Amino acid sequence: MTLTPGARLGPYEIVAHSGAGGMGDVYRARDVRLDREVAIKTIKGPFTERFEREARAISALNHPNICTLYDVGDHEGHGYLVMEYVDGKPIAGPLPPDQAITYGIQICDALHAAHKKGIVHRDLKPANILLTRQGIKLLDFGLAKLGMPGQSAILSGAGSHVEQATMAALTGAHTIVGTPQYMAPEQIEGRDADARSDIFAFGCVLYELLTGHRAFEGKSSSSIMAAILATTPRPIEELVPLTPPALERVVTRCLEKDPENRWPTADALRRALESRTSLPYRRTAARPQVRPSRAAAGQGTAGGLRAPRVPAPPPPPLPVPSRRGRHARRAAREQVQQVHLPLGREKIARRARPLDHLEVLARGFGAPAARRPCAVLPILHT
Repeated sequence: MTLTPGARLGPYEIVAHSGAGGMGDVYRARDVRLDREVAIKTIKGPFTERFEREARAISALNHPNICTLYDVGDHEGHGYLVMEYVDGKPIAGPLPPDQAITYGIQICDALHAAHKKGIVHRDLKPANILLTRQGIKLLDFGLAKLGMPGQSAILSGAGSHVEQATMAALTGAHTIVGTPQYMAPEQIEGRDADARSDIFAFGCVLYELLTGHRAFEGKSSSSIMAAILATTPRPIEELVPLTPPALERVVTRCLEKDPENRWPTADALRRALESRTSLPYRRTAARPQVRPSRAAAGQGTAGGLRAPRVPAPPPPPLPVPSRRGRHARRAAREQVQQVHLPLGREKIARRARPLDHLEVLARGFGAPAARRPCAVLPILHT
């Protein structure tokens, strides 16, 4: 179904063609009732069951990092979805580690909300992750896999015979769904996909955000799938040497071939990324430490690594008081003594008592002349 600007789908007026999704075209439109911009996604071909499947998947989700579904309609036998219009651009790398972690945490929040509803995205890739002013928006659940109500996305892999028959009718028997560069090994092998398949795709996305390169590359879809099954990505440290090793270990665990070795849930992966936010993202290369020789270390000569030690300058000599200053201080002391010593002698005379000769001699001659009691003088003269 092809629409031109100005065409009407019920209360929605087409403004422009925005692009194409996994299962149909996307148009920018305006809701004439509420006067707001919306995005309308139409379907290619007669797969009405698959179209309704995406509507159910999106309507079951209510999260700030997931595109909101407003309405569902039918036009000339073709269905369409009316969704939130997201003004943004697909996420791309390379990005600084701290920024990549921030976006990764938001993506994990959206995946965790979907997995709790029993929904597996199965087509997670940078083209379906838009970067807006408010943050990350996860789009296009056209290949989403629904579990039973109240069933975890990890346990929904087995499914019922009705569920498997429905998927065979929608995608074709033994048909591989998804984008080859971001598909988990179990998807390539035709096995059941669960939440850990989205975690593998998230590892591919985070690898690309950090390095600017895809984790698995090839000249054709077959070669890419073979690389996913048999090879491991190039270490991130070789492409971006300043990446923290702990962050690289998180990505490596996401890209494990065996689902049992990956992060068990998107929530556990989000907590792991949050714990890495306290790490220093930009580290400097370690400097080689060369020990100097003993002679150089002890003498501090130019042959060692350290510069020769320069002795500290001697402290300046203390200032010597001038002769004039000494005489001035002595005159001041004598003036103070002339004022205070007579008062001291009168106080001692009032406290004087009769003393024997030995005590008089001990107390009189043992003290300085200025402090000798006045009672000593008349006794010595008698």
